[in-house]
Amino acid sequence: MNVSRTRNTPSSGAVAGRRRIGPENWATFVFLLPIMVVFVVLTLVPLLSSIYYSLTDYNGFSDDYGMVGLRNYATIFSEPELLHSLGFTLLFAVSTTVLITVLALPLAVTLNKKFFGRSFACSLFFFLGIPAQAILGLIWRQIFSPMKSGILNQILDLFTIPPIPWTSDDHWAQFAVIFVGVWMGVGWHATLYLAYMQAIPADLYEQSLIDGANSRQQFLHVTLPQLVPAVVVSTFLIMTGNLKVYDLPYTLTAGGPRNATMTITQAILLRGTGQSQYGVGSALAVTFTIACLLLVSVQQVVANSVQRRFE
Repeated sequence: MNVSRTRNTPSSGAVAGRRRIGPENWATFVFLLPIMVVFVVLTLVPLLSSIYYSLTDYNGFSDDYGMVGLRNYATIFSEPELLHSLGFTLLFAVSTTVLITVLALPLAVTLNKKFFGRSFACSLFFFLGIPAQAILGLIWRQIFSPMKSGILNQILDLFTIPPIPWTSDDHWAQFAVIFVGVWMGVGWHATLYLAYMQAIPADLYEQSLIDGANSRQQFLHVTLPQLVPAVVVSTFLIMTGNLKVYDLPYTLTAGGPRNATMTITQAILLRGTGQSQYGVGSALAVTFTIACLLLVSVQQVVANSVQRRFE
């Protein structure tokens, strides 16, 4: 009987563990409560409001509006201007993500080597993207001026190359916006890769040298697999940041010429405030949110598959 009681009686440690479950969960809830409140107030409520107003003909200031169903969504897919703004935004986000990653990796490998002025070079590339996008857009607007007096056209004139209509031609304007976006991000993300590289154990490189690996093989079989988590983080930051870009194309090209570089954020503000089509702007915002979720989901699936391959 005494043995049976001993086995069925919970130990003091187990009882203490059960008593700590409640306070620990309560502390976790209190810690997460401000984050949940911010998410609800700044994300969930505006999203639900946008979904509601996207089904109405609300103009942004009058209370006299009614439900129109999916008419605003039909307007989006029937106007080439809105579709083009969505397309350029996706083009900008995808192209800058690919180009920044392709350029930042070899730059980080170069900066990881010891050479004279290495610290200055790291600081220089990092600070290229520190100024605000609006300021950089105004600066590069002078550089990419389509006039013969433009800075870049003056340089081309030294080599007897005719001036190029940088921001007055559709394709050249898109190139200019993407170029500046890449120029801003390469240094920062190269610094991110450099931090990961410096955390790679030196034993891996020593072992590869013993096995007879050259520098290219070391990069492919040692450095690159160790950088996969950094690539996942970097591409996610670039993609999510450049999908909502507004300042850079607005100050560099003002969305022109002929709306060639207009982004979805510019179109949302223009329809919602400038043209008093709040319902259409809300529908455009909801459509863009869905497109972002799909694109980021695809990016995460690809990143996770690549990460599993190198594990």
